[in-house]
Amino acid sequence: MRIGIVAPSRYPVAEPYAGGLEAHTGTLARALVDRGHEVTLYAAPGSDPTLGLRELDLDLSGFTGPSRRDVSMDPGLVMAEHHAYLGVMLGLVHDDPPLDLLHNNSLHHLPVAMAPAVACPVVTTLHTPPFPLLESALRSAAVLGRGRPVTACAVSAHTAATWSPVLGRVPVVRNGVDTSRWVPGRGGSGAVWTGRIVPEKGLHHAVAAARAVGLPLRIAGPVIDTAYFESTVRPLLGGDVEHLGHLTHPQLVQLVGEADVALVTPLWNEPYGLVAAEALACGTPVAAYRRGGVPEALGPDCGRLAAPGDTAALAVAVTAAVSLSRTAAREHAVAHCSLTAMVDEYETLYSALLVESAA
Repeated sequence: MRIGIVAPSRYPVAEPYAGGLEAHTGTLARALVDRGHEVTLYAAPGSDPTLGLRELDLDLSGFTGPSRRDVSMDPGLVMAEHHAYLGVMLGLVHDDPPLDLLHNNSLHHLPVAMAPAVACPVVTTLHTPPFPLLESALRSAAVLGRGRPVTACAVSAHTAATWSPVLGRVPVVRNGVDTSRWVPGRGGSGAVWTGRIVPEKGLHHAVAAARAVGLPLRIAGPVIDTAYFESTVRPLLGGDVEHLGHLTHPQLVQLVGEADVALVTPLWNEPYGLVAAEALACGTPVAAYRRGGVPEALGPDCGRLAAPGDTAALAVAVTAAVSLSRTAAREHAVAHCSLTAMVDEYETLYSALLVESAA
């Protein structure tokens, strides 16, 4: 198939990935290429050029002075993102030859709202709970499509349930990890926490729980919210808590595989929790807050859950998780969190849409 993938625009889709959404998009694109599909990736500048990259036009220089001074003009990337995605979708209306299918993996509303204008089927993966612009776009696309169903799937049953009042039943295709690259380690070095360093990921809760049980904690991830890092995280560093920075993929695999337990501490309803699946693939049991889609990645043989926001309960979960089988954690990841299973499900969905479109 000729498959277009619309990526999130805030960060490049390239290793080391800035977050789970970029990792998911890059991993899916690579797997589809490896299976013989022709992929075009619409992504931010700096993304992996081996994935059929077409860079999003995120340049603000074309806007006039009065537009730049308008109070509605966000100083960040809002207008740049709008312009970039509008260009992608308008280009696809006239694409020759057309794509066989477009997979929207972004969080932007325009690829959804303009889907009925594109000749090929469009599927959108829902990576977040509903928010106004995306919900409005999904409703509008159904109307503009003259009754054609809006094709959407969610990354977890939790996320699907949040969208059910808008879309009815939403199929689930859970995110997968490449278990040939996330390989088992021996453990033995204490606790680990990985991810984007922002307040909603709750890193300071992980520090509190690890210290409560006397485990050293190693941290890896990009500092996205500098104010949070400087005010809340940096004062906690030192001694038994170390921030190693934004690691390469091999470094991250080694770090996670060396840990006895991985802490996953969302302070919001995480749509899926890819870091939990990555840890399990490395044979590292998980202690996590019971929030959002995170529990769906775990099983009783490889993870322990704690009440959201309760660091004392999280410390108990950490102690229990350390004693779980590393072999069971790896086997759970292969059986329930694999890239192979995810791509199989997407290919089945793609094929069904193509048959429906040709009917």
